[in-house]
Amino acid sequence: MTVFKTFWKIVKKYKGTIILYTVMLIAFGGINQIANENETDFVNSKPNVIIVNNDEEKGLTKNLIDYIKNNSNIIDIKNTEEARNDAIFFRDANYIIYIPNGYRNDILKGLNPEIEIKSSGDYQSSLAEMILTRYLKTQSIYNKEIKNETELINTINKTLKKKSIVEISSKLNTDEITKISRFFNFASYSIMAVILYIICLVLYSFNKDIVKKRTIISSMNYKKHNKLILFASSLFALLICILYMILSIILFKESMITTRGLIYLLNTFIFTFTALTLALLVSSLVNSKEAISGIVNVVALGSAFLCGAFIPVEFLPEQVLKISRILPAYWYINSNELLKTTEILNLSTLKPILIDYLVMIIFGIIFIIINNLVTKKKRVS
Repeated sequence: MTVFKTFWKIVKKYKGTIILYTVMLIAFGGINQIANENETDFVNSKPNVIIVNNDEEKGLTKNLIDYIKNNSNIIDIKNTEEARNDAIFFRDANYIIYIPNGYRNDILKGLNPEIEIKSSGDYQSSLAEMILTRYLKTQSIYNKEIKNETELINTINKTLKKKSIVEISSKLNTDEITKISRFFNFASYSIMAVILYIICLVLYSFNKDIVKKRTIISSMNYKKHNKLILFASSLFALLICILYMILSIILFKESMITTRGLIYLLNTFIFTFTALTLALLVSSLVNSKEAISGIVNVVALGSAFLCGAFIPVEFLPEQVLKISRILPAYWYINSNELLKTTEILNLSTLKPILIDYLVMIIFGIIFIIINNLVTKKKRVS
């Protein structure tokens, strides 16, 4: 038990580093929560429209004007073309509709009189154009069959009152799931940095020449010594994993106590295993504190930037994502992103995520094999 106790004694020396990365993760989770609290809801807006009516305001002409008024904000300005042009220029109005003289009579004769317009060219003017086009198309269709003006007006209005019903079939709380995915994506940096840095530093202490010599002349078998170190390292990695899992449950509560939440936690557990095997490999290859710090910065920070821990995956260039596939963090973050957009969870939909799990496990196995080869070579030499 001396080896086991010594391991934790050394870990205690670096508790500041563990706290630092944990605080970073908590801070990111908190900021992520606050940043997404303000939901963006769709608000139906109306364009600002000027109507220049050169016809009598009755019958079909009045009906067109009433429809435009009901679906837009009518701007009342000085009745000059200069004033109307200024309104368009300064965006006081988005759209000007010129109803020609004789419009009503031409429609009743079966003609298609041209309505001139002026537009500000922005999205509001496009909305005004959609409103006008909808009315004119409806009027044109019924005008071919209905010759009575009153009946034509009633039919047009009845058709235009019909609204499309949009039903949101998805029951996913996308805002909450996005927050969870971002939290775990960032956690990949904290997990990799803490496990890699602490385990490498602890094992560096055990690999010092003076410690090695004392171990050799002691009564303890080196195999038992190595097993105790491996056990302690694995327990440390597991505790870090559990700590970050608890943080996720505190931050997201009910969302984590679901099938989806458990899959996020399983993903984190597998990634922790991969980070542990990488840490053991690096500790076998590196013999200085400076090199350990350099490797932690390169691997942990590099993975975070390239794989989507710091920058959302959707903003990363495709070429960068292709390169990042050589890193375990890519597959961890990719499974988080897939889980974020998967509505129905079953064996078929989870297949891509399971493949990511398998790839991370293969990474871990490769690290173990290389570590065994390196350790064996060092023992022989």
